[in-house]
Amino acid sequence: RAAGSHAGCCVLLQVGLVYMFNLIVGTGALTMPKAFATAGWLVSLVLLMFLGFMSYMTTTFVVEAMAAANAQLRWKRMEKRKDDEDEDSSSGVSDTDVLLQDGYERAETRPILSVQRRSSANIFEITERVEMGQMASMFFNKVGVNLFYFCIIIYLYGDLAIYAAAVPVSLMQVTCSATGNHSCSVGDDTKYNDTDKCWGPIRRIDAYRLYLAAFTLLLGPFTFFNVQKTKYLQIMTSLMRWIAFILMIILALIRISRGQAEGHPSMAQLSGIRNLFGVCVYSFMCQHSLPSLITPISKKKHVNKLVLLDYILILAFYSLLSFTAIYCFRNDTLMDMYTLNFTNCEIINVAFIRYFLGLFPVFTISTNFPIIAVTLRNNWKTLFHREGGTYPWVVDRIVFPAITLIPPVLVAFCTHDLESLVGITGAYAGNGIQYLIPAFLAYCSRKDTQLVFGSGTVNKHLSPFRHTFWIVFVLIWGFSCFVFVTANIVLSEPKL
Repeated sequence: RAAGSHAGCCVLLQVGLVYMFNLIVGTGALTMPKAFATAGWLVSLVLLMFLGFMSYMTTTFVVEAMAAANAQLRWKRMEKRKDDEDEDSSSGVSDTDVLLQDGYERAETRPILSVQRRSSANIFEITERVEMGQMASMFFNKVGVNLFYFCIIIYLYGDLAIYAAAVPVSLMQVTCSATGNHSCSVGDDTKYNDTDKCWGPIRRIDAYRLYLAAFTLLLGPFTFFNVQKTKYLQIMTSLMRWIAFILMIILALIRISRGQAEGHPSMAQLSGIRNLFGVCVYSFMCQHSLPSLITPISKKKHVNKLVLLDYILILAFYSLLSFTAIYCFRNDTLMDMYTLNFTNCEIINVAFIRYFLGLFPVFTISTNFPIIAVTLRNNWKTLFHREGGTYPWVVDRIVFPAITLIPPVLVAFCTHDLESLVGITGAYAGNGIQYLIPAFLAYCSRKDTQLVFGSGTVNKHLSPFRHTFWIVFVLIWGFSCFVFVTANIVLSEPKL
């Protein structure tokens, strides 16, 4: 029986590992090969390993804050139940205000040792999903909560802009290259400008904007409704993603093994670090989705080891994908969206595989766009929510969806430079979500835990990086990255 129980636990942990792997490895991975080639292989590998370590550290901070939030919610319910029992047993004797004031004083001024002793084994168990916004409301002041929502909204806007640009870019590259004299020419020596012809008088940039308009008209209306029951859609897109990634790695390895590799990457190019930093941060992003991922796991004793194993596997995967890419293709032929390098007949002569890889972002990103849009719309509603108030129909059903959809479409209309879009989104909003917010959550949750439960209480999900030095280090690193990226953008010619 013990062996069977252990086996079941392992299966659940493995499922959690797979879900986390799928959550992290997404669109950012497709822009990483170009970023690797731009920054040089040695600089890229060192920065990738360091940022992977930093992301793992802040992931453990979020798990710790989730446990602290669960403990406080559980304790508040126990206190409320105890106050209700006291009120029922002495309803004719004591005053209700005195009881409430006494409950407040117990909550805010002294450790509840009796509660701690009564449920010390499970007070910090993560059984209830507490989203980052709720944790921010529990542990931050009003300014901190508003800054959190501002950061998450900017990140989601960047996400939508990347998605809105990636689909039309893929369609433009595949369809324009498959017509006229351009057949199978993506990824070869020919370099195309946006003003080059696509179909007759239609230029490539015109084709891109036509596809953007069609994308907006087809998927934009979902922003005005609730998106539900996407389980099977997500399973299908995950399957397609892994088929595409494995195909690209195998095709690149075959080309290298045959001596047809053209890549000669440099060791270091400091000018490419800014975009590489943003791409890496974006590609390791999972902190905002951890509550939905960690909470369902039944046995969380080894959750930090699970997360560490995931990060090691993801680091190895990103390295394999990027190194095979930069040695297979010349730097100047690597596309912003790596899948487009495989629409060349010289790389693969099977038309179905060429079109599958070329159109892969279209299918997978299109299924995610409505989900991200609805998430952003709901965050706007939460930010401006008034206690006990409701929004007028026009504001709720028209204004919020409109301010969600229009800005990213306008950004995508102005530029389709995916490397820069991913880099800027990761370097700014991604920096805040991945480094600054988890560090502040860990610091504030530890203070609140000591205040409520006493300094001797130990959170069972306390981060391995429990010393205050690590929180300070993450905060200094995060703010330094803001300064570095901003200075780099100001001093260099912007690509956008």
